[in-house]
Amino acid sequence: MKTLAEVDALADRAHAGQVDKTGVPYVEHVRAVAAGLEPLGTHLAMAGLLHDVVEDTDWTAERLRAAGVPDRVVALVEAVTNRAGLTYEEKIRRITADPDATLVKIADNAHNSRTDRSAALPPDQRERLAAKYRAARAVLWPAADPGRIAVILRTVNPDLLTELDGPAPDAGAPS
Repeated sequence: MKTLAEVDALADRAHAGQVDKTGVPYVEHVRAVAAGLEPLGTHLAMAGLLHDVVEDTDWTAERLRAAGVPDRVVALVEAVTNRAGLTYEEKIRRITADPDATLVKIADNAHNSRTDRSAALPPDQRERLAAKYRAARAVLWPAADPGRIAVILRTVNPDLLTELDGPAPDAGAPS
């Protein structure tokens, strides 16, 4: 079985030369997702590192297994990978069938929702993506334990903790 460090090195090689929409090396995104998942277990952190590898590189699930990535990790990667003919909304609903895949997608969504990452995008793209990620959270979060979501958010995107806690009470409203 691969260690977390070995899976990190695999993700680094697989995403070599790739950059995100703002020009940052793509591996930094998967490492941020994994960092949020690491307190919840090694398999989840591994899935965070590899969550985009089948979708965005020439790696396949079979190749990951052959490289020694645990079956459960590969199953999580497959669960969060886009499928032809499936809308984003359908993908999000499908992911919620697996509690661990839900956590991987929550960590991915949290990192994608960071305002410091989206600030460099054109306003129309920034607003479209923010709405997409909010709609996904409305489906993902009810399918997961709030305490586990909070663990992820504290590392990946603390700004979302207020959203998790719900709106602040109106100071003038009776209690």
